[in-house]
Amino acid sequence: MPIHLVRHAHAGSRSHWDGDDRLRPLSERGIEQSSWLADTLADRSVRRVVSSPYLRCVQTVEPLAAALGLEVEVDEALGEGADPQRAFDLLLSLAADDGVACSHGDLIPTLLRAFVNDGMAVDGPLLDKKGSLWVLDLEDGRPVRGRYRPPGS
Repeated sequence: MPIHLVRHAHAGSRSHWDGDDRLRPLSERGIEQSSWLADTLADRSVRRVVSSPYLRCVQTVEPLAAALGLEVEVDEALGEGADPQRAFDLLLSLAADDGVACSHGDLIPTLLRAFVNDGMAVDGPLLDKKGSLWVLDLEDGRPVRGRYRPPGS
């Protein structure tokens, strides 16, 4: 079963947000991107949806979780500034559940590079646009192939 790694959808500019950044919500474009994600993965056999505790991440995967009748699990291992090894281990634990994980632009590139260094093949650059999706195919518990889906594709 694959792992689905999602970069949170568009949330507007950090510099234009006056409150706690953990509470910065999705923009209208981000809401559209979260709907695309739900449409893209709703027919999969996803049994777990895990998110960074930041509101924009939770909001990104809420429509998908709702469509699947699941709750969004919040885990600090996917938060900004999280330890990459903790996030790496969490992602691998999602394999048995066709899991979805939503995280941030500071962590996703680090995780992708670690997977590539561990032997994962990719068919292009390690992109991570807001609202994008990586589908990571596993063999023997290790990612062997990664496919990037830009938002809305």
